[in-house]
Amino acid sequence: MLDADHPREACGVFGVWAPGEQVANLVFYGLYALQHRGQESAGMAVGDARTLLVYKDMGLVSRVFDERTLATLQGHLAIGHTRYSTTGGSRWENAQPTFKTNAAGGGIALAHNGNLTNTAELADELERHGSATTDSDVVAELLAAEADLSLEEAIARTLPRLRGAYSLLVMDERTVYGARDPHGVRPLCIGRLPGGWVIASETSALDIVGATFEREVEPGELVAVDERGLRSRRFAPATPASCLFEYVYLARADSVLAGRNVHQVRRALGAALAREAAVDADLVIPVPDTATSAAGGYAEASGIPFGEGLMKNRYVGRTFIQPSQTIRQLGIRVKLNPLREAIDGKRLVVIDDSIVRGNTTRAIVGMLREAGAREVHVRITSPPVRWPCFYGIDMPTRGELLASGMTVDAVAAHIGADSLGYLSLRALVAASGGDGLCTACFTGDYPIPVGSRPLGKSVLEPPAARGGLDPGDEEQAGATGRELAGLAAARPAAGREPWAERRP
Repeated sequence: MLDADHPREACGVFGVWAPGEQVANLVFYGLYALQHRGQESAGMAVGDARTLLVYKDMGLVSRVFDERTLATLQGHLAIGHTRYSTTGGSRWENAQPTFKTNAAGGGIALAHNGNLTNTAELADELERHGSATTDSDVVAELLAAEADLSLEEAIARTLPRLRGAYSLLVMDERTVYGARDPHGVRPLCIGRLPGGWVIASETSALDIVGATFEREVEPGELVAVDERGLRSRRFAPATPASCLFEYVYLARADSVLAGRNVHQVRRALGAALAREAAVDADLVIPVPDTATSAAGGYAEASGIPFGEGLMKNRYVGRTFIQPSQTIRQLGIRVKLNPLREAIDGKRLVVIDDSIVRGNTTRAIVGMLREAGAREVHVRITSPPVRWPCFYGIDMPTRGELLASGMTVDAVAAHIGADSLGYLSLRALVAASGGDGLCTACFTGDYPIPVGSRPLGKSVLEPPAARGGLDPGDEEQAGATGRELAGLAAARPAAGREPWAERRP
């Protein structure tokens, strides 16, 4: 897979309680709106008050589900998940929702966006910890172990034991629960349907299914939706530290976070960058797509014309065919191609949201020069990323972060730019809301202790399972769910956690 010079995505969750609606279809479209948050696997759980079915597979939402599959998933409540792996490798067994049964034989399905920092310690407490390979799996095991409690009470008892970032959806055969960690690191919001409720990672997912935004799930809050309506309880005091990178890169531009439209925040970031890192140039161009809003703000504030200089192939996504050596050498051109007529002889301001390893940025700068750009000035709408994230974004180790050991001038020389400018942390915080924001990847000031135990994707996995599938292997793995889609009520796959479980 081609390197993307950005923080790797988080995950997306979507839940619905809506009698009389085709809830599987609603989840499908909700996950479609959240596809940008994770492209490795997708799945959903559907309940009808008596049974709970879970279906998941590797690949994009449109690849995992089709009409035939959705028709087998009947009920009036459901949760869904689209994944980028942060704990546990990219393989079928780690796709979500994760499914467990409690001692009474009831089903529990769980979908998680975020990353726990005390996963290993929690796993040590489990009698069945050998079966858990992700932090999400550990949480589901903890819930299933509370046999003497209702699911709601089990969730309320378990949540205070978790450290780290989590926006969770949990369901049994009758009720959908949503919870957000006390710091509110990852987003979670509530929407209203004419006959039901939706809980989702972003408001853009509410829009696509016609739900009206009601409010966000508060940090430290547990909500439930069922035939009694929406109810809420607090399991911990709120100490907000929401992720700044949701505004910079992760969230869709048409989403609203903490009352702020992401597109408008990004325009403000671009305008602030124009004031802080002005340069004499002929054209402002974005690295599509997340920097487009910011480039518009930079152009307006600087008076330099805005234009398209890079054309993105929006149909690449995650490729399942290994590129040949010739294609591999072309690198970023598979996804981006310069518009030569637009940039030839021009002094360019290239707007992007971040630099992680620098490989892609360097390739883009070189590509623009080959296409005739006279000068290339790179401007970044966030400060230098110098520290890894442990809260649900798959960033490299500190040694792999380009800016962690280099000055700004050294980074500019490395990527081949005529100049490089980063937005200040002060300006980023101001545009994003000012208070209650996590700045750890810029400052190393982690609001949630990360502990001394090893973190990373493989913390719970046996050596043979580490590393997940190579992209070329996923084509074969992807056939599993499609071939079994018509057997939703039948046996589980041999030797695996049930991909679909029917409970009386």
